[in-house]
Amino acid sequence: MPPTAHDRRRRRRPPRDELRDAPGAGASVSVVVPVRDDAALLRRCLAALARQTVAPHEVIVVDNGSTDASAEVARAFGARVVAEPHVGIPAAAATGCDHATGEVIARLDADCVAPPDWIARIGRRFAVDPGLTGLTGPARFVDGPRALRLPLAALYVGAYRAVMVPTLGHTPLFGSNFAVRRSAWEAVSRDVHRFDDLMHDDMDLSMHLGAVHLDARRRFRFDRRLRMGMAMRAITGGGGGLRIRRGVHSVVAHWPEELPWKRWRRRLSAAVSESRDNGGRRRGGHG
Repeated sequence: MPPTAHDRRRRRRPPRDELRDAPGAGASVSVVVPVRDDAALLRRCLAALARQTVAPHEVIVVDNGSTDASAEVARAFGARVVAEPHVGIPAAAATGCDHATGEVIARLDADCVAPPDWIARIGRRFAVDPGLTGLTGPARFVDGPRALRLPLAALYVGAYRAVMVPTLGHTPLFGSNFAVRRSAWEAVSRDVHRFDDLMHDDMDLSMHLGAVHLDARRRFRFDRRLRMGMAMRAITGGGGGLRIRRGVHSVVAHWPEELPWKRWRRRLSAAVSESRDNGGRRRGGHG
């Protein structure tokens, strides 16, 4: 009996999770955790990293001038502690990335709780996709009213993406849950605004990588299965006005060179060039 159109569609349809049956080992993953006076939540974060189905290559905790037991907690879990005296997440995160030795650098915050497959998923994603430069994913809150945890987190991340995708011309990295190739970090590490305390480090890194390191072959991806638990204090701890001010600053500090339409024009030009190159290779293969 010949296959029906439905059968052919089913054969073409990719699996629900393209990593499920992918062979081979994943890329080595260094984890960077900036911390300042957050010992209790850091303990929870590191305990979750210790329960990973695939162990990270290393865990680097950047002590950003803590006066509590954050550094002692990190050492108790076997993490490498690096000091960054300049107070601010941009400086702390950049210092941690500078010290990473894995093929991939994964970033989360001290109040995050990574699910057991977080490292495994990151490592496999980068191993199976040579063109993947940056990977990010959604969040869920692990505290606060239970009924509001998932919808509020979806709104929080969704609003960020709704603003930043048009601004950047590509998927933005989300600071509590992202990973980049170490080679990509090294390409922009001297350019990031690590000592600008008003800068959101994830937006700044997204800006720089999108400006010099992304084209039709190198890209960012948003993986809905790369989930991250995080504290609800991100939206209940106050400072909303400062967060917005920092967000605006993180964008306009890169203007006029990185105005949105300039970024989109570069991305589209790269895509057209790649399409032409692919067409030329196909024609050459038939000659």
